[in-house]
Amino acid sequence: MSKQLSVLILGYGEMGHAMEYLLHDHFQLAIWDKYPQRGLISIELEAAARVADVVLFCLPVNPHREIANHIAPLLKDGCVCVSIAKGLDEAGQTTSQIFSDVFSSRQPYGLLYGPMISEEIRVGRSAFAQLGCDADSFKTISELFAETNLYLTHTSDIIGISWSVILKNVYALIFGMADELKLGDNMRGYLAVEALRELDKIVCSMGGQAGSPYHLAGLGDLITTATSENSHHHKLGCMLARGDVNNIACEGIHTLAMVKQHKLFDTAHYPLFRLIDSIVNQPDEVQKSITLYLHENG
Repeated sequence: MSKQLSVLILGYGEMGHAMEYLLHDHFQLAIWDKYPQRGLISIELEAAARVADVVLFCLPVNPHREIANHIAPLLKDGCVCVSIAKGLDEAGQTTSQIFSDVFSSRQPYGLLYGPMISEEIRVGRSAFAQLGCDADSFKTISELFAETNLYLTHTSDIIGISWSVILKNVYALIFGMADELKLGDNMRGYLAVEALRELDKIVCSMGGQAGSPYHLAGLGDLITTATSENSHHHKLGCMLARGDVNNIACEGIHTLAMVKQHKLFDTAHYPLFRLIDSIVNQPDEVQKSITLYLHENG
């Protein structure tokens, strides 16, 4: 590597731990968390931001705007800000929209999305992601992870991967429901095809490129999130199928609410999306709802 990069990790949850695991042998890391856990000495944010070459936002999407606005005047020219957040904030905005508003052309930024389960990363297994950014930023970040088991591919379709990774959380819920109801492997194959078909249409309607969901941020992350025993969304889908609605909260359910509240797109054209939304809101007859959907759309 041409120079030793200074890396600032924002947030010390699951993905903050994963990024620390990947990078701690190769770089001197600074880690900041608003509510530091025992054992973490959280650094002073402003001082770390001033010297950072890369800032990794390992945070939910909601605090992104506040923190990005706070550190933006402090960052060096060329410092690359990268987020792994896969949701919508309370205004219905994606991380890419937030970064575009805050950083504009003044600061390079990127989005890192794909099959990256934290538990697997932290036991040394491989992970895979698309990095949506400009060419220079990709060179910097690919060098950052060059000696790790996180394998990156580049895309300039930031809008496409943003909506792919956000909406795949919605579709992952139906896989958990189907598995809990023991609807079989054939159903899983059907759901994968229909989810990708709808994802592609929605992504295009939001300004992304056709085919964008068929790569790591869409299809790759969908398979991981929809089938992994470590997936929170799969577990919640199983809970919904059982009628267990206590503590039902996740990015996918929040996305459903934000799409409806802010009228982000017309859901009338996406019957599988509408089925999931109806079950989340009325999870009393899940199998009946799925059967009716299949008779009308299968």
